[in-house]
Amino acid sequence: MSEVRPRRSDATRAAILRAARERFAADGYERATIRAIAADAAIDPSMVMRYYGSKERLFAAAAEFDLRLPDLSGVAPHQVATVLIGHFLDRWEGDETLMALLRAGVTNPAAGERMREIFAAQLRPVVERLTSDESEVRAGLVASQILGIALCRYILKLPPVAAMERAVIIAWISPAVHQYLLGPRPVAPMPA
Repeated sequence: MSEVRPRRSDATRAAILRAARERFAADGYERATIRAIAADAAIDPSMVMRYYGSKERLFAAAAEFDLRLPDLSGVAPHQVATVLIGHFLDRWEGDETLMALLRAGVTNPAAGERMREIFAAQLRPVVERLTSDESEVRAGLVASQILGIALCRYILKLPPVAAMERAVIIAWISPAVHQYLLGPRPVAPMPA
């Protein structure tokens, strides 16, 4: 019985994606070039274009990202926000691909769309398990807190936020995320 060998095109694709992830993480979307990615993968730039067609499509493929959300089924409702925020702080601090996606998402429409897709596809089902009441809105509000803290802490390095200890950030943000996840729907004030 012969062993199945991976096709050469699969190896080339994998090399391109590996190089693209590293280059986007190091340089950001705008400064990363197809030529630099091809050089990192030790291939001709035309091969990158052959497999992916454009820088935007390459970025979207390289940004396949699993948020690896924790299983919250055994977590007490009052602890869910704390667990989620801690999880995301760990992810932001330990994954350059997610950071590159955030940087690019701020300035590039395709990257922004990819970030929205990732959060909608992966965060909304978690929220839906907790509540059926406006889960899409609630997931969007949770994402606004998570993305906002990441932008201010890791990209903009806003001094008070960047300097905060992990436990302090969690303590400040948990009440808002808890409200978004499990609190009652707020009543809008009546116009005067």
